[in-house]
Amino acid sequence: QNDASSISPAEEITLPPGPGGEEDAEEALLLPWDRFSAWLHCICVVGFDLELGQAVEVRQRESPGKTSICYLSFPDSNSGCLGDTQFCFRFRQGSNRKSSLGCFLETTDRDAPPCLKVGRSGHYYGYVYFRQVRDKSLKRGYFQKSLVLISKLPYVTFFHSLLKIMAPEYFEKQEPCLEAACNDIDRWPTPHPGRILTLPIMGVVIKVHTHTHTHTHTLSLMSLVSIVLPTIHEVDLFRCFYPVFFHIQMLWELVLLGEALVVMAPSPAESSDTVLALVSCISPLRYCSDFRPYFTIHDSEFKEYTTRTQAPPSVILGVTNPFFAKTLQHWPHIIRIGDMKQAGEMAKQMKVKKLKNLKTLDSKPGVYTAYKPYLNKDEEIIKQLQKGVQQKRPSAAQNAILRRYFLELTQSFIIPLERYVASLMPLQKSISPWKSPPQLRPFIQQDFMKTLEKAGPQLTSRLKGDWIGLYRHFLKSPNFDGWFRSRRKEMTQKLEALHLEALCEEVRSQGRKEGGREGRENVWLKVKEQLPVRPGTLAKLRAHIEAVILALPEDLQGILHKPSSP
Repeated sequence: QNDASSISPAEEITLPPGPGGEEDAEEALLLPWDRFSAWLHCICVVGFDLELGQAVEVRQRESPGKTSICYLSFPDSNSGCLGDTQFCFRFRQGSNRKSSLGCFLETTDRDAPPCLKVGRSGHYYGYVYFRQVRDKSLKRGYFQKSLVLISKLPYVTFFHSLLKIMAPEYFEKQEPCLEAACNDIDRWPTPHPGRILTLPIMGVVIKVHTHTHTHTHTLSLMSLVSIVLPTIHEVDLFRCFYPVFFHIQMLWELVLLGEALVVMAPSPAESSDTVLALVSCISPLRYCSDFRPYFTIHDSEFKEYTTRTQAPPSVILGVTNPFFAKTLQHWPHIIRIGDMKQAGEMAKQMKVKKLKNLKTLDSKPGVYTAYKPYLNKDEEIIKQLQKGVQQKRPSAAQNAILRRYFLELTQSFIIPLERYVASLMPLQKSISPWKSPPQLRPFIQQDFMKTLEKAGPQLTSRLKGDWIGLYRHFLKSPNFDGWFRSRRKEMTQKLEALHLEALCEEVRSQGRKEGGREGRENVWLKVKEQLPVRPGTLAKLRAHIEAVILALPEDLQGILHKPSSP
């Protein structure tokens, strides 16, 4: 095992062998900046100019949405963030802009757990390290600057940890240090799930274990030097929900149903952490609507999301500007978060507050909504967490209890849906090699509801309440739509894979039986008609096709057998 001192940040990083013992072909063909682009789109430094306001001072590679980045990289003036602050934001990319991650997104997504899939989402994440300190030599009296990493990847904890290494060095040594960091990142292996990656950066070596979707703990991060993190993307749920933790079950329902939610917090750090906690509380289900961990009045979607001419969209917003207390008064669900101080005094607000009582951002912490939960309140989890606070149980243990609670609740809800959708799969005997793959049967809401009587969530959850009503509401939500599209795609690919396997067997037997040139040509043409290829069966199919081609006359082989590119 390597020691930090034995690995130079400038050393060429080679990937561990893949499952087949060979280095991935795509890794071998990487061009300069391809590896950097697999992790980051760009790095920006945003400073404060007395005449221009926030302005991008340094850019490592082209940045999308420059104006958005400028405003989102600084806390609102009312936040009063002295010292170092870290938070994240999310913004929509231009429709005409191609992603810098290119082919890596597809590979990363294929084996990633649902909550870490990037998909075709037109959004970037901005990970911010903001420093504000008194400086009498400056006209403004303060040094204010942000180092910002822009990426498509939702690896929140990882990028915040990376910034803790990069930002202090940058503020001390300026641009040359940033260029060195970019060169380090451009030597990193690409972020493939299922591998242990060694990532040197500025003299520190980070070891990242990227698990696949089959693992319970999706990603973890270990270091050979000084960083030890239990996860690469999860926030501390208990710390984030502590100010409103009497209402955690209701918040889970609101997120599950894709309801319009706004989080009003005193700082971007608390705003972004709370929004990310809300999005992750329905894991392993993927939250499919838009969410903005830190949203400002300068955001390009400000008018779209604050208009009163239509119902609020399915989105979760995190805000700190007092202006929003008035602008978003018409929103149906508002969470007011106070300062997140570690569990000293137990939060006392137990009742849900009425929306009309929320007049300013200074209103007391709590949940302001008229929503009536479908499920009865689970008193057990509240007592367990309260007891933990009284006994001074470590925050990490409280977080683990709460995360497990949400996981079991979501699984109890989703298992009946998984079971019903699995029943829509055609029988394997209906797959014929010379016909198109059979279609999935349609999802019929009424049929699904009938299955709940004997195989509903009551089999795995102790909670009582209107589960049927919750399912009815969920089936109309963006989260159901996204989940079902994903499941349908997976099952269609499975059918195509089974179909290709049947085709492979048929090709092999037909190749032996069919005599003469014409017979072999017929086999080849039939194969070509059935070729929507799935990676798992590709090598096997290629071998069978190669055997068929080699049995043909030489002139026909020349047409069908294209030579490999040099």
